Amino acid sequence: MASANYMNLKTRVQKQQKKNNRKVRVYHSFLTIVLILVIFQISYSALLNFAKIVVYQAKIAKAQDLFEQAETRNKNLKNEIQNFSSMYKIEAIARNNLKMAAKDEVLIIINQPKEAELTNTKHSFNENVLSFFENFVSRFNRDLTPDKTID
Repeated sequence: MASANYMNLKTRVQKQQKKNNRKVRVYHSFLTIVLILVIFQISYSALLNFAKIVVYQAKIAKAQDLFEQAETRNKNLKNEIQNFSSMYKIEAIARNNLKMAAKDEVLIIINQPKEAELTNTKHSFNENVLSFFENFVSRFNRDLTPDKTID
């Protein structure tokens, strides 16, 4: 009888251990799924933040370029205003800007390539990468829509 109680006790303990093992497995599986979701969310957030950084850096670079162009234009306009002060300067403006020549002179015009044509190939790759990140950000994050006003 003692061996029957021993076997009965042994089977009950084994069943209890199996039940506990199943509970532990379910708990670990649940924690694994939660961990995977957290890792996915962190990865998604990191990628989105990287895309935002790229977009904002490009906007800052464009704004700085526009500022530099405005500064250059302001300097040129100030120089032109000063050029109107004497007759010699008016003659220089007529020769250079209006392409005028005196009676005994021959006018030769040499066209120089614009700076935009020279740097067009360099910017095309950067613009492609920027447009990719702008599209990525606009699709997955509605609070940051690419601003098309700066071009």
